[in-house]
Amino acid sequence: MPLNIPIFLTWLRIILIPLMIAVYYVPEAWVPGMGRDLLATLLFVVAAATDWLDGYLARRWQQTSAFGAFLDPVADKLMVAAALILLVWLDRLDAVLATIIIGREITISALREWMAQIGAHRSVAVSMVGKVKTTAQMVSIPLLLYYQPLAGLDVVRLGTWLIYVAAVLTLWSMGYYMRMAWPHLIEQDRRR
Repeated sequence: MPLNIPIFLTWLRIILIPLMIAVYYVPEAWVPGMGRDLLATLLFVVAAATDWLDGYLARRWQQTSAFGAFLDPVADKLMVAAALILLVWLDRLDAVLATIIIGREITISALREWMAQIGAHRSVAVSMVGKVKTTAQMVSIPLLLYYQPLAGLDVVRLGTWLIYVAAVLTLWSMGYYMRMAWPHLIEQDRRR
């Protein structure tokens, strides 16, 4: 396993996941009141920033690797799934929305792996809808973790609205990826 700064940042993202959750399990005297929400939000934002930074540095420094290409999306999925489950547990997110988003991530990851095995990975490359979905999701999650008004902004309403947008785009992008993969799925069935 290669160890460089981009892979270190990916591992850091994975390590921040249990810390984000642990914030709500430590005694309240350690992190009183609103501090829990603020600390969990900051941990998620730092983890999300490492997602962008590790990819940027790996490309810029030409430190891409097969292990990094594997670990990076795993870390992303774990981070988002853990945050969504935490939001459901905090009663800030409906379990149906979390299930839609997590289910799509699992489905598309499996689809991409299968498409790579048959040499058609370009058919399910990231689309613009997928990027907008990720942006909506990555903005909504910290807003719902923070859960307090911020400079007159109704954080809860904006976060809720954005997570609904993310859920709709989740379904839309999943349909898009499935449509792109469908001819390959049919072709593989014909060969059997």
